Amino acid sequence: MTTTAESTTELLGLFPPGSRVDPDGELVVGGCRLAGLAAEWGTPLYVIDEAAVRAHVRRVRRALGAAWPDSRMVFASKAFPVTAMYRLMAEEGIGVDVAGAGELAMALAGGVDPARIIVHGNAKTPAELRMALHARAGLIVIDNTDDIEALEELADGEQPVLLRVLPGVRPDTYDAVATGQAGSKFGLPLPAARAAIARLRRSRKLRLDGLHVHIGSQILSAEPFAHAVEAIAGLGEFRTYDLGGGLGVRYTYADCPPSPEDWIGALAGAARQVLPSGAELIIEPGRSLVAPFGVTVYRVVSVKGDDPRFVAVDGGMADNMEVALYGQRFEATVTSRVGGGSRVELVGRHCESGDRLVSGVALRDARPGDLVAVPVTGAYCVTMANNYNGALRPPVLFARDGQSRLVVRRETLADLMSRDVPPA
Repeated sequence: MTTTAESTTELLGLFPPGSRVDPDGELVVGGCRLAGLAAEWGTPLYVIDEAAVRAHVRRVRRALGAAWPDSRMVFASKAFPVTAMYRLMAEEGIGVDVAGAGELAMALAGGVDPARIIVHGNAKTPAELRMALHARAGLIVIDNTDDIEALEELADGEQPVLLRVLPGVRPDTYDAVATGQAGSKFGLPLPAARAAIARLRRSRKLRLDGLHVHIGSQILSAEPFAHAVEAIAGLGEFRTYDLGGGLGVRYTYADCPPSPEDWIGALAGAARQVLPSGAELIIEPGRSLVAPFGVTVYRVVSVKGDDPRFVAVDGGMADNMEVALYGQRFEATVTSRVGGGSRVELVGRHCESGDRLVSGVALRDARPGDLVAVPVTGAYCVTMANNYNGALRPPVLFARDGQSRLVVRRETLADLMSRDVPPA
């Protein structure tokens, strides 16, 4: 049987590097006691270890530069679309990719150099394309022939573009986040891509710089990434190849994702075999840059039953849709009694039976009023936060070296009703 000490060590391995338990038993992330943050800012609460994000961004940049010198890295910002995170990425010297006017607006507000912005989307509206052109976004990714027609009509001068190719590669991941297989809504399959390449090369307004490929998210093997590179090699030689993102992270004890170095090594190794040696490579990590460095803190509201035993908290699927949307597994702990305990159903407060944050998670003597921390929530939880049952979206804190700063305030009831139109 696993001892409490072993369970604590194993559990801390899912929290941001440097997380610890204080002598009185309280969990500390980014040098900040979670109990203190919850007392000041309330719950639910998103906490991001800022120093850990920055250190990881630098690690990935170093690995990419060592593997392929003519390369650049952009953050797939849909993973954490908050102005403060765009600012952090800009300060770390990397670009961002955006999908939609809101993400573009936040990127610009966060000080991202427009030349380092890549614009994505399988259904870009004319208004969004105008906004991207006006901002002078560095690259716009063509997803379909309608993008070509719209941009040729809207662009005033030469606009650099990439063409998104559907490589026919199905990685081992959730259906909801697999994007490279036949039948995906993203990009063009190889025959249609060839026709689009020929059309773009004839365009007087659009400069085809290269190809883009992205096969999905939360991928725990490097092999499918190499297959995607091989699949697009026969489309011709280009100046730029954007190889997307999708590297998975460790959500549970059993997960074993490739390291950033192994992932980048697989991409670069395949590129050396089949792509022009002088080409520029771009990667677009998203989840892997932020997920492991975020923690969500809840307060226990009620505990009932024995088989199963339900521990209900003051959040749920309004602040973490990944469980209900595609069954992502998380772990959790009581912040003042870390590790060990008996198996319970950690559930949310929303009116859906599917609102279970973690099924069969070990919590040690959880009681009403206790705080519960769920690690690895730095990606897509903020992204998909919603107002189910009138829930107010949680605040976001950046914690670093024992100091915390509020970067997104908690939503208020006034915010919730701010778009209501009063009766005439």
